[in-house]
Order: sequence, then C-alpha cells, then structure tokens
Amino acid sequence: MNLRNTIAAIAVAAFAPFPVHADELSEARIKELVLETIRENPEIVMEAVAILEQRQAQAQAHDQVQVLQNQRELIERDPNAPVLGNPDGDVTVVEFFDYNCPYCRRVKPEVRALIDEDPNIRLVYREWPILGDGSVFAAKAALAARKQGKYEEFHWAMMGLQGRAEEASVLRVAEDIGLDVDQLRADMDAPEVEEHIATSMRLTQALGFNGTPSFVIGDALVPGFVEKARLAELVEDARENDQ
Repeated sequence: MNLRNTIAAIAVAAFAPFPVHADELSEARIKELVLETIRENPEIVMEAVAILEQRQAQAQAHDQVQVLQNQRELIERDPNAPVLGNPDGDVTVVEFFDYNCPYCRRVKPEVRALIDEDPNIRLVYREWPILGDGSVFAAKAALAARKQGKYEEFHWAMMGLQGRAEEASVLRVAEDIGLDVDQLRADMDAPEVEEHIATSMRLTQALGFNGTPSFVIGDALVPGFVEKARLAELVEDARENDQ
C-alpha cells in the first residue's frame, strides 16, 4: 500500500459515517477525505508514514533472509574471494569494503584484533569499490596480488595508507611490499578480478547494503563501523546458532 492509500484508509476509518472500503469511494471522495483528515489531524500523516516504513522494513527483512538462505554458499564460500584468518574456522565473517572508505580503515584494527584473538574465524573479504576510480584500481590490484601470494600483506598495507587510494599510491604500496608491478598490472585484467567485483555488487544490492563497511556474520547483517567487542558477540551468536 502506498502512502496516499494508507492515509485514505485511515481517513475512511476515522470519518466515514458507516463502514465502507476505500475502493468503493470515488477518486474525488478519497482525495476529499484525505485532505479533510490532514487538516483536522495533521499528525495522521506521520502515522501513515510510520506504517508504510514499517511495512517496507518488514518486506526488506524478509527479502534479506531469503537472500541469506539462497546465497549462503556464495556469500561465505566463494572460491574467488580472499580468505584470511583460519580457512577451516567454524564461523565465517564476511566484510564488504572499499580502500577509500575511512570507516573501513577505522575498522581494520578491530577486525585484525578479532581474528588474532579467535583462531576459529574465517575472514572473507569482498572488494566492493564504490568510491571512485581509485577504489576500483585498488580493488583490482589487491585481487591481482593473489597471483603473487601477497593479498593479505597488500590488504593490510592499503588499509594503513595515508591519503586516498589512487593509481600512484596503490602502485607505491605494491612496490613497497615487493610485488612485481608489471605482473600486477597484467593480472588486474584477469576475468576472475572482474567477476569478484561484479559478484560483490550483486550481493550487496540483494542484501540491501548501501555503504561500506558492511558485514555478514551468521544470520546478522551489520552495516557500518563495528567495534571488536561487538564483532566478537556476533561471532559467538553465530557459533551458538550453528550448534
């Protein structure tokens, strides 16, 4: 039900002299009732908006549950996604991130402390470059670094970068950690790099994420910066629910 029909239904219930359904009224009469109701009870607009938002939130939550059920294997076990921590861990934490996101950089020590303190966490990284061309270049370089066995080292170095991730700064980090830059550039065009990023875009849209960082931990969808203590709680919840 859209906002106009929600308000109309409330107006009919409040002011009609006898029981009647909104679809039995003419369009003109519905508008008249709506305007009359708003004039005499302006707070009813906020009530209608709240009803609509609640229904939309319920529908989104239902859709997200379906996505988690149907796409769990891809979200947690995509062989084309880098895995840090314990590859055989009993709980998977998935983080969608962008190297130019300041909150992703802030959450880096929280996530690193989490996997350092809990040896049974699989940390899956999904490159989700949404903050410009520099982010796309950085994501492709990170994924290409896998060919030289340096994804993790490159990732942590990029998360400690001062300033924006752009082509020059990304390549400087690559050189600093000993990557072959010519090979890196060639590997950035590999189809699996494009596929990883495209899959991240599809998953985030389906999950309803609209910013970085965003986490999937068990059945929990967690947008935004999260401290280590809260991440640990979510991990334990996922661990208990899986037993």
